[in-house]
Amino acid sequence: MQYRTLGRTGVQVSSLALGAMNFGRIGRTTQDEATALVDAALEAGINLIDTADMYSDGESEEMVGKAIAGRRDDIVLATKAGMPMGDERNHRGGSRRWLVTELDNSLRRLGVDHVDLYQIHRWDPATSDEETLSALTDLQRAGKIRYFGSSTFPAHRIVQAQWAAREHHLGRYVTEQPSYSILQRGIEAHVLPVTEEYGLGVLVWSPLASGWLSGAVRAGREVTTSRSAFMPERFDVTLPFNRARLDAVEQLAEVADEAGLTMIQLALGFVIAHPAVTSALIGPRTSDHLRAQLAAADTELPADVLDAIDAIVAPGTDLAAHEKYDTPPALLDPSARRR
Repeated sequence: MQYRTLGRTGVQVSSLALGAMNFGRIGRTTQDEATALVDAALEAGINLIDTADMYSDGESEEMVGKAIAGRRDDIVLATKAGMPMGDERNHRGGSRRWLVTELDNSLRRLGVDHVDLYQIHRWDPATSDEETLSALTDLQRAGKIRYFGSSTFPAHRIVQAQWAAREHHLGRYVTEQPSYSILQRGIEAHVLPVTEEYGLGVLVWSPLASGWLSGAVRAGREVTTSRSAFMPERFDVTLPFNRARLDAVEQLAEVADEAGLTMIQLALGFVIAHPAVTSALIGPRTSDHLRAQLAAADTELPADVLDAIDAIVAPGTDLAAHEKYDTPPALLDPSARRR
């Protein structure tokens, strides 16, 4: 396992991190299975675990808390807030009112007195940067969080938050958590240059592109991944953008074969090769999934393999741009650009 410094914090984290989104109802994972995954990940050298309040409505945090009981100090523990937690209109977003309340809820579910990294799950256009950063700074000073970061922020919002922290003499985001894979490389053009400029640690999610790069999705083969069951449109190869992904996967499979790598090793090796990336979040549902992903822990792709990947999916290109979560609201809502 490789270890890297998380931005400018001085904290050393593993290049592969354990994402706990599949713990609980989402991944149909029991407590015993979740604990076994945590045990195996820690034994392999992973020291960063990432979850969120909304994963299975808090069940993931509860499972993580039980799995790490008695060894909390050996783990860099991260969680997130900001996505809706129920139908109440104020149980979401980046307001002081909600973050102060929801952090206490997360700490209770996790069974700890602090988290190492508290992340705003999505940019909240209804809340000012000063409001959110002020609340996070106070929570940090109270000892409930060690650091705070953003998740899936557009590049311009990352910059704006850094300037707001400076202008108002507040703590700043020290990490960003974007989606990044061989098939979704758009952040190379805007987000990653910004994180490098401001010295942010980068924890990338979906490095296997929701299973497209796991080796389970191939031409002429029925797609049976867990994601395909509840997101069928993302795997419907009659759609042009999915056909483009499948064509890329077939070419990438040839590159992996020639290099003596699995598709998972190729995919994870690619994202952790970028100098701006600190860790890749893996989200296994089973022990078999975890073992296959841990095999990429020390994978270093040579220049010719990286060049071959660039020839298949050009740098800065998203093959399914409509699936991005950092699109400015004005591009999605006509009223936001025409009023």
